[in-house]
Amino acid sequence: MRITILGCGSSGGVPLIGCQCSVCVSDNPKNRRSRVSVLVEAEDINLLIDSSPDLRQQALRHDIRRIDAVLYTHDHADHTGGLDDLRSFNYLSNDAIPVYSNDDTIQRIQKRFAYAFLPRPDGTIWYRPCLTPHVIPDGNQHFTVSGIPVTAFEQRHAKTKTLGYRIGNFSYSTDVNVLPEEAFDALQGTEVWVVDCLRYTKSLSHSDLENTLAWIGRVRPKLAVLTHMAHEFDYDVLSKELPPGVVPGYDGMVIDL
Repeated sequence: MRITILGCGSSGGVPLIGCQCSVCVSDNPKNRRSRVSVLVEAEDINLLIDSSPDLRQQALRHDIRRIDAVLYTHDHADHTGGLDDLRSFNYLSNDAIPVYSNDDTIQRIQKRFAYAFLPRPDGTIWYRPCLTPHVIPDGNQHFTVSGIPVTAFEQRHAKTKTLGYRIGNFSYSTDVNVLPEEAFDALQGTEVWVVDCLRYTKSLSHSDLENTLAWIGRVRPKLAVLTHMAHEFDYDVLSKELPPGVVPGYDGMVIDL
C-alpha cells in the first residue's frame, strides 16, 4: 500500500491569502500546504479521500490518471470543492465513479452538486462529473471498495459528524475534535495514522497539538502524521518539538506500507 499526502493544510490553505506571517512568507516548500486530501494505492486500486478545492493541481503534481472511488469524510467546502475536477477521471476511465460517505454527507453533496449525480451522459463527452452514491450506515462499518476492505468510523467535528477511515494498517482522521470510544476500537493496531492537528491552541472544531499527542499516545501507531495544519505551524520548528514516531505532514509526502 502507498499513501500520498496530496494536501495537509487547513481550510484556507497555507500561505493564507493576505497573510505576511513568517510561515506564510517562508521559502520552505513544506510550509506550502494545499487543502487536505490523500491518495491510497492498494492492489492496483486508487482510492481518493476527499476532493479538495486543490484537486486539479494535486492530480497534475502527482500524475494521477485514475480514481476508482472517492471516500468523503464530510461535506465541508475544503473537502468537496474539487468535485467538479473528478470529470477528468470519468473521461479517462469512461465510467462513473462511486463515492462513499454517511447519509447526511451524501445528501448534502447531492444537493450542492446535483448535476454530478445525474445518469451518465450519452456518448463519450464528459462535460460534467458522473458519480454513483453509496451510503455508509451509522456506527463503525466494514465494507469493500473495488475489492479493498475499508472500515469507516464516526468522529465529532464540533456539531458535525465526520468519518475516519481505516484501510489495512493505515488510518485517516481529519476534521475531528472528539474521538468516541468506538473510533479508538477501529484504530486499534493501526501502523500509520494521519491525524488532525490544526494548531497549538484550542479550537472549537479541530484537535490541537496537546490533544492530538494524547490520542497518539493512546493509539500508539508506528508512525503518526499530522494533517489539516494551519499557518501557526512552521514545519522545521514543529518537527523538532514532536516526540519520536510523530511527524508533520507535507504536500507530496509518500508513505509505503
